Amino acid sequence: MKILMVTSETVPFAKTGGLADAVSALAINLRKQGHDVRIVMPRYYKIDRSKLKAIEAPLAVAAGTIETWVKVYEAPLPGSDVPVYFIDHEQCFGRDGIYGTKAEPDFHDNPYRSAVLCHGAFQLCRLLGWYPDIMHAHDWFCCLVPVLLKHVCRNGYFAHTASVLTIHNLGYQGWYGKDNFPALGVDWNLYHGAGFERNGSINLLQAGISCADMITTVSPTYAGEMQSVEGGFGLDGLLRVRSDVVRGVLNGCDLETWNPETDKLLPANFSYKDLANKAKCKAELQKRMGLPVKKDVPVIGIVTRLADQKGIAEVFAPGYGSIYSMCANMDLQFAILGSGEKWCEDEINALQSKLPNLRAYIGYDESLSHLIEAGSDFFLMPSRYEPCGLNQMYSMLYGTLPIVRRTGGLADTVEQYNQDNGDGTGFLFDALTPGAVYDTVGWAVWAYYNKKDHIKKMQLRGMQKNFSWDTSAQNYVGVYSDALWRGCGINTADWK
Repeated sequence: MKILMVTSETVPFAKTGGLADAVSALAINLRKQGHDVRIVMPRYYKIDRSKLKAIEAPLAVAAGTIETWVKVYEAPLPGSDVPVYFIDHEQCFGRDGIYGTKAEPDFHDNPYRSAVLCHGAFQLCRLLGWYPDIMHAHDWFCCLVPVLLKHVCRNGYFAHTASVLTIHNLGYQGWYGKDNFPALGVDWNLYHGAGFERNGSINLLQAGISCADMITTVSPTYAGEMQSVEGGFGLDGLLRVRSDVVRGVLNGCDLETWNPETDKLLPANFSYKDLANKAKCKAELQKRMGLPVKKDVPVIGIVTRLADQKGIAEVFAPGYGSIYSMCANMDLQFAILGSGEKWCEDEINALQSKLPNLRAYIGYDESLSHLIEAGSDFFLMPSRYEPCGLNQMYSMLYGTLPIVRRTGGLADTVEQYNQDNGDGTGFLFDALTPGAVYDTVGWAVWAYYNKKDHIKKMQLRGMQKNFSWDTSAQNYVGVYSDALWRGCGINTADWK
């Protein structure tokens, strides 16, 4: 198949979260399976033009009320032969931030910026003379792609092209005032006709869901949660109407970067065949964080964005969260890496001054994130919702047992501990309350001290899990086949 990924982020060129990792990993793995996969994204000003190859032809896109001219650059995705095309438009993308900055968290002209990328994706295909079977749009910023394909472009060279929309996080929808609609470069009859209208405004994700031939999200459980009132962020009704085209495909993870046998960021490597050096990583983690070096005290790691989605209030909120009680009442240590909401950063710093068994680094440090995964005994992820999650996968691969809320990808990847026989790969709870977090951490700590054979058994089981992208890529091929059938009446089984 010929597949064009349309995205606002791709590792290593631009990243704010897991979307960027998923796009590049999926593209590389589909390419390995023999598919002609290409990526198109904006050229943000931090992406150095001198390291890109210019395509010497101007490109006109119909974003806004007048024609907009852009330039296109090209480079291979590092470590692969996947071509990445960059839409260069200084007014749109020559600034700090992908979607916004601290001063302007959501750029006022994001609808126009989105339109330049999405219209540009179709024009790029025309320029190259390369017409994909699938246009795969990722998240709200690229939702104009399925709209354009269904209502404007599915004719001529795009008559046999289908669209797939992947929702990486339903909480981000691209919701803007109605006065931004002309910036999208489409006829006003599509305001209602393509599903943009939402409470008198425009909702880009809603339009994408309305128009895409197939819709995926990043785990099977999250596909169901999106269709519930509690997890649907107001779009659950539409998703239920379109439930026949919704699929949950679990993300894989980067097994070259996250492999305890070869990880160059660790002080010592280890595997499920020999766990001895995990103790060296634990000791190094304790030293680096300023914790007492005690090999027989469980260390609980946290690497997270300090945001409401991650359940931070139930852990850290003053007078409400459970972490002070856990540190005061249990023989354990916490090693924390994260940044985000200021109140939470301030509270964590205050806790460090009161609790000798809690230490944190506010910010992000790649080597420390690897050391926490390798050196901890447990990893806490009490997410309010988690479309897929990667840290719980990293943890299991590194012999660190996850303590997670049973939601989204956490529910799909972590198996509940059975204290009768030691089965499972971690500890799960349902209600997001400080009490539930406290009790589940307490259960894990109890098992650490009283069921050491079970802990070892779970570690070995988790380390042998297969979280590669191979299976995910194969599942996406099935989704693409469904999209071609639904959107264009093409049966890929007839292809030779």
